Amino acid sequence: MPHEVNAPTPVFQTDKITKIYRMGEVDVHALRDVTLSIYSAEIVAILGASGSGKSTLLNILGGLDVPTTGVVKYRTTDLTRADENDLTKFRRKAVGFVFQFYNIIPSLTALENVRLVTDIADSPMDPKDALRLVGLEDRMNHFPAQLSGGEQQRVAIARAIAKRPDVLLCDEPTGALDFSTGLIVLEVIERVQRELQTTVVLITHNATIADMADRVIRMRSGEIVEQTHNEIRKSPKELSW
Repeated sequence: MPHEVNAPTPVFQTDKITKIYRMGEVDVHALRDVTLSIYSAEIVAILGASGSGKSTLLNILGGLDVPTTGVVKYRTTDLTRADENDLTKFRRKAVGFVFQFYNIIPSLTALENVRLVTDIADSPMDPKDALRLVGLEDRMNHFPAQLSGGEQQRVAIARAIAKRPDVLLCDEPTGALDFSTGLIVLEVIERVQRELQTTVVLITHNATIADMADRVIRMRSGEIVEQTHNEIRKSPKELSW
């Protein structure tokens, strides 16, 4: 796994970022002085309970939100100095998103949902190849209503990876799935990382899922309270909860 000595430029680097939301007359501190580096082709699990700040951190890494203070860099680009147009280009070119809820379009087939992304990407995968990578080669022409929840999530992953993103950001990707279906989705994410050498940031409240990561970042009350390396990264098939 890459370390700072042989990866001088992280994929992401944050320096003392905070995020404060104004709720009426109250300031809510979603993040407090978060400093962190994420390196190429690693799987990083961000672990924490609801309200710990992990989704806020993921949204800032993905250019969906900006910190109140601090610096966020994507490789050599300072995202905190980017305007909305630059952030849109960054999201379009560099980042694939996978959320708990699939956000695929009901009136389009699996193939058409993936093709939506490849039509606007610079050097995309063939949509059929993306669906084959997630094991849906026999379901390409099915509509979402004809697919199980796990299959819909795999369509969402295929859509996210079809533009060949540098980074795949996954927000509770198994949260709406049962155990066996969730494992299939985690196997797909691990396969994508291994075969495409994509950097994966996976947020979860499930400590067991973190065992498949290279590195685990634990958050509480908007702060990083612990960072650990997994000496042996478990395969999804070895997980149980």
